Amino acid sequence: MAHGNGKVLAYAYAKQWKSWPAYYQSLETSVYVKYSVFGQGLGKSLIRILIDDLADKPIHVLSAGITLPNLASVALHEKLGLTNIGKFNEVAYKVGKYIDVGY
Repeated sequence: MAHGNGKVLAYAYAKQWKSWPAYYQSLETSVYVKYSVFGQGLGKSLIRILIDDLADKPIHVLSAGITLPNLASVALHEKLGLTNIGKFNEVAYKVGKYIDVGY
C-alpha cells in the first residue's frame, strides 16, 4: 500500500479466484492507483511486490481482472508477463453503467 499525506494512493492484493476447493490454487490480483498519481510507478511496484510475495506459495494460476477500457493497466500487466485471455461483457457495474472486465 502506498500512502501520501495520510491517504491511500495505491494498493494491490490477491484473493482466491473462486470459493470452491477445486480453485484453491488460483488467485486473482487487483491493483488500484489513484488517478492523481498515475504514471509514477506505484502500481508497477506494488504488483511486483505482490507477485514476489506469492512466489513461494502453492499457486498454479495468477490472474488479473481489469475493468475496461484501461490501457495503462493492460500494458502494466503485459509487461509483467500476463497475457490477455479474453473478457467478460458487462459483468461489473461502476459509475452508473455496466462495464467489461478483461482477464
